[in-house]
Amino acid sequence: MTHLWVRAEQRPNEERVGLTPEGAAALVKAGIKVSVELSSVRAIPIDGYRDAGCEIVAENLWPHAPADAIIFGLKELPEDGTPLTHRHIMFGHAYKGQPAGRDLLKRFKAGGGTLYDLEYLVGEDGRRVAAFGYWAGYAGAAVSLKCWAAQQRGGIAGPVRKVPSKAALLDQLAVELDGLSRPRAIIIGALGRVGTGAADLCTAMGVAVTRWDMAETASGGPFPEVLQHEIFLNCILARPGCPVFVPASAKTDPRKLTVIGDIACDPTSDFSPIKVYDRATDWDAPALRVHDTPPLDVTAIDNLPSLMPVESSQDYAAQLLPSLLTLTALTEGVWGRAKAEFARHIATL
Repeated sequence: MTHLWVRAEQRPNEERVGLTPEGAAALVKAGIKVSVELSSVRAIPIDGYRDAGCEIVAENLWPHAPADAIIFGLKELPEDGTPLTHRHIMFGHAYKGQPAGRDLLKRFKAGGGTLYDLEYLVGEDGRRVAAFGYWAGYAGAAVSLKCWAAQQRGGIAGPVRKVPSKAALLDQLAVELDGLSRPRAIIIGALGRVGTGAADLCTAMGVAVTRWDMAETASGGPFPEVLQHEIFLNCILARPGCPVFVPASAKTDPRKLTVIGDIACDPTSDFSPIKVYDRATDWDAPALRVHDTPPLDVTAIDNLPSLMPVESSQDYAAQLLPSLLTLTALTEGVWGRAKAEFARHIATL
């Protein structure tokens, strides 16, 4: 019997989950055994999973799960160097030259396990079958506006915390922007899921948006227009051949730009299109000031959808469920393609 083991997230400020109780019930009905770890932080209560027929197990027990269990989580595992023997479904962030990603692959190679990277679960058309992109864009634009508002008052953005809903986030932003004229934002990747979310947030807050996508960036740059907006929102993934949108010289170049929201958040990749910073930010310190006068802040939080953990979990889980229902055929379809991608990268070690 196929056995899916939903682990508790161990990363700070991560309350999302990729499977709802409704989805778990569908998997159980399809003959898949589902074990769900207790969690002290998960936004969706455990009782629903128990009622759905799941086995409830202790928090962080996954290293001792049966050898044939498929471990399912969202964010990274503890970086303790232990070999990984199981099959894991998660966001690995391991295929673009990231140093931590290479260490993760070495752990899989040492243990003989397999990574089914959620970012590389794609259909026959090459499109991802499930993504948190919309919510990342929505939350990333919100945090960028928080950074801009703090600048206008002579400071730097303070800690951000989860909100119970999208409406609550908009109410919070309205207070922070009260009395301020609105900035202008440019979004690159505006036609995608991430860009759509970012644009929707900006529109809701009365921020004028310049929407760029592949047609506007096909020249390969440079792109001086980016510096003529107060806020730049990067909504495209770093890939080989990706143009540079913000060169290192932007710190001292003449500019109106004061906030960069790197929603794609891949600063350690060789292909990052933003060259003024080299590390992610976090909930406690969302803004990294890379230049003082005039100020230039970068916000790059890599688990933005967790600012709205319930809504983003429900949306993502609904997208992913049809693929989870095919776990009984791991060598085929989306899972077969994800395993082939893993094999290609593990072979480079």
